[in-house]
Amino acid sequence: MIDPLVTPITRKILEPMAGELVKRRVSADQVTVFGFFLGLLAIPALAMEWYGLALLFILVNRISDGLDGAVARQTKMTDAGGYLDIVLDFIFYSAVVFGFLLANPEQNAIAAGVLLVTFMGTGSTFLAFASIAAKRGIDNLNYPNKSLHYMGGLTEGFETILAFVLFCIWPQHFPVLAYIFAVACWITAITRLWSGYKTLR
Repeated sequence: MIDPLVTPITRKILEPMAGELVKRRVSADQVTVFGFFLGLLAIPALAMEWYGLALLFILVNRISDGLDGAVARQTKMTDAGGYLDIVLDFIFYSAVVFGFLLANPEQNAIAAGVLLVTFMGTGSTFLAFASIAAKRGIDNLNYPNKSLHYMGGLTEGFETILAFVLFCIWPQHFPVLAYIFAVACWITAITRLWSGYKTLR
């Protein structure tokens, strides 16, 4: 929901950093993969309940997610790079939730399970529409620089990062926060399902 407002600001911040990486011949795909594996280190950190360290890895992953796009815009945007980026993003999002399950299975298991099912809803509505939109040649005027047709909603990238930050700051309240975020995600999934269906009809 807030991504269109935040994206121009983050791009201005990340463009100089991307320029330095381009000078060193670092590709966008390398940034994507590096950020993904660094982000996965949040899982053992969460399992050990080192929430500050986990948050650091999560933020590094999210910065890398913006940085790879900045590098791609300064070099060459490819469908392969966009595909790699979105797939690793969804794996990472689910992995973070799994990390909180490992941190406290007795307290967090059901809430984590609910949130993972919810991510299937937001992810499937997003990716299914994107694939058919590409087939139909439906343009995405709100996100012209995205590799895939980016279908917005109540919960997008910014809201997901905010949720992860709150999970790390108040891990004792993970179940309540996860349920609240799950409701917001289901609103996104249902509105995407309805608007996507109407558009394709």
